[in-house]
Amino acid sequence: MKVIISGYGKMGHMVEAVLQRRGIPLECATEDVCAVPEEVARECVCIDFTTPAAFRANYPTLAAKFKAVVVGTTGWYDIKEEVFAAFEAAGTPMIWGSNFSVGVLALFAGIERSCEVLRGHGYTPHVEEIHHIHKLDAPSGTAKSIAALIEGALGELPEIGAQRIGEVPGTHTATFTSGVDRLSFTHEAFSRQGFAEGAVDAALLTETTPGVHEFKDLILK
Repeated sequence: MKVIISGYGKMGHMVEAVLQRRGIPLECATEDVCAVPEEVARECVCIDFTTPAAFRANYPTLAAKFKAVVVGTTGWYDIKEEVFAAFEAAGTPMIWGSNFSVGVLALFAGIERSCEVLRGHGYTPHVEEIHHIHKLDAPSGTAKSIAALIEGALGELPEIGAQRIGEVPGTHTATFTSGVDRLSFTHEAFSRQGFAEGAVDAALLTETTPGVHEFKDLILK
């Protein structure tokens, strides 16, 4: 497997470091993925950590040209169906996720199971997230995923609070409050490395996983 990184910011550099440590060839890292020659793209998995606007502009090219694509960019989920349709029509494997951290996926699992227990017992949910000041979308894709999970399992859509502070890599908290107690779940990232590790894991999964999949569905199955 060879990789092309789309978006060479902090996450792109972190993904590059993970690839180097694991001995996975990096073809290139670029801010203009559409300029990659088709014959090169067809041999590579693209790992995308760009911006919502860039991904919206680039996804038709990603679907048409690349061997497979891993999408860590968030902020495009309102066009999810047309994005999925483009990859399915092209026969290009795509693995996407609001968060590629295995710790966050464990958080999802814990929240979902607890919602099943709490349902019908008078608990009010709330989701809070904190990220660095450079993050463009608010609330985060991960916070939205947690809220959707809670709505499905508890039957109530929580409000989401979002803060942008300094260089915080990402902290997500879900709370469930009743008249007698409060239950809290928190995931605090110490750095972006966990996200990069998971994105590379996803790239490896594309080798044996056709179709379009959310990362958490492949890990928590």
